[in-house]
Amino acid sequence: MNTLRVAGGRVLRPDGSVTDSDVTVDRDAGTILAVGDETATAADGDVPVTAEDTLDAAGSLVIPGLVNAHTHVAMTLLRGYADDKPLDAWLREDIWPAEAELTPDDIEAGAALGALEMIRSGTTAFADMYFAMDRVADVVDRAGLRARLGHGVVTVGKDEADARADVEESLEIARELDGAADGRIRTAFMPHSLTTVSEGFLREGIAAAREAGVPVHLHANETEDEVDPIVEERGERPIAYAADLDALGPDDFFAHGVHVDDSEIGRLAEAGTAVVHCPASNMKLASGMAPVQRLRDAGVTVALGTDGAASNNDLDVFDEMRDAAMLGKLAADDAAAVPAEAVVEMATAAGAEALGLPGGRIEPGAAADLAVVDLDAPHLTPVHDPVSHLAYAARGSDVRHTVCDGEVLMRDREVLTLDAEAVREGAADAAADLVDRVGE
Repeated sequence: MNTLRVAGGRVLRPDGSVTDSDVTVDRDAGTILAVGDETATAADGDVPVTAEDTLDAAGSLVIPGLVNAHTHVAMTLLRGYADDKPLDAWLREDIWPAEAELTPDDIEAGAALGALEMIRSGTTAFADMYFAMDRVADVVDRAGLRARLGHGVVTVGKDEADARADVEESLEIARELDGAADGRIRTAFMPHSLTTVSEGFLREGIAAAREAGVPVHLHANETEDEVDPIVEERGERPIAYAADLDALGPDDFFAHGVHVDDSEIGRLAEAGTAVVHCPASNMKLASGMAPVQRLRDAGVTVALGTDGAASNNDLDVFDEMRDAAMLGKLAADDAAAVPAEAVVEMATAAGAEALGLPGGRIEPGAAADLAVVDLDAPHLTPVHDPVSHLAYAARGSDVRHTVCDGEVLMRDREVLTLDAEAVREGAADAAADLVDRVGE
C-alpha cells in the first residue's frame, strides 16, 4: 500500500474538537486510513501499515482542505483591473469588454495562476463558472485539485443562434468533462443568472441538465437589481422563479443569496439547495449583507466562495472566513452570530456538501484532502483556541502543506505540481497582452 503519514500535529475533527493525532493516508485510494492510530491497518484489517512518506506537522494544525465553492478562477488576470464600482457598471464598463478579448490561452494562464494561489493557501476543491472550460480542466488535472466546472451562459444581448450555442456549449461541457482528471472533476450546467439568461433558454437548459444528471449553479439575489426586475415582471421573487424553472434541487447551489427574504430562505431549506456566501465580493461591490445566520438557522447549507479575483481581489478562503464571521455579525446585529466554528464548517464540510464533492472532514474513509496550517507565527501566538485562529487570525500564507486525493500538492511551501515561476510569468504576460488588446 502506498501510504502517507501527516505526523506530529494537531487535527481538527468533524465535531470541531482538536486532538494531538497523526493522519495516515492511502495514496492509491486517495482516502484517510486512520486518525491518531500509529499502527493503522489496511482495509482488510490484517496488514499493519507503515508510512512510506511523511509530512511533518509539528507545531501545526491539520485541517480539511478548504473549499472555494464559487469563483471565476481565470479572472486572476483581471485582479486590480477595475475597482470601486457597483456590480452593474463594473461588469458592463470594464469586465465584459475585457472578457470579450480573452483567448483560451489567456484563460489557461489565468486558471493556472488561480490554481497556484489556491494550493498555496490550502484550498483543495473549487467551483468554477467561466469559459474555455476544457483548458481549465487541463489545469485542474495538472495541479491535482478537485473542481466542479461549468461554462457560464449569458444570452442577453445575443441573437438566437449565438444564445442557443452558448447554452449548448454549457451542456456539452457538463456532459463531456464530468469524471475527468481521474474523477476529480465534476460538472454542472451554469447559466450566469436568472436575469442574464432568458426564460426560454433557462427552461431548455435546465431540462437538459436534469436529463444529463448534472446540477445547476447560478448567481441569485446578488443585488437588488437582480431581484426587482423579476418581481416587477413576474410578480414573484427570484427563488420562486428558480423553483418554477426546476432549478431548485438538492444537488443545485446558488452563489450569493444576499437579498433573500424569509419566504425564499424557507424555499431553499425545503429544497435542500445550497447557498455560496461570497462576503468579500459582496462588500467590495456594495451588494449588501447576506443573512447568513438566518439561512443557517433555517437549515440551508451555506458554503464560502471568493468569487473572481477581480472582485475580491484574492482567492484566499481564510480571508473569506474572517469576512464571513465579521459581516455575519453586522448583518444579524449580533456578536454571537456566525461564530468561528460555523465559518470553518462553511469553508470545509459545507463547501464539499454544496459542491457534491468528496472532502471536508478528517476521519477514516474520508477523502484525503488536507491542509497543514503552521501555528508558529507571532499573529497565531498564543493558541488559546485553534478554531478561533482559523476564523480570525490565520492567513493563506500560514499553510505549510497541501494534500488532495492523497497526493502532496505543496510541501513546506513548495508547490510540487505546478512550476510557480513559469505560471506567474505566463499569467503576467497574458494579462499585459489582454489589457493592450482591450485598449486598441
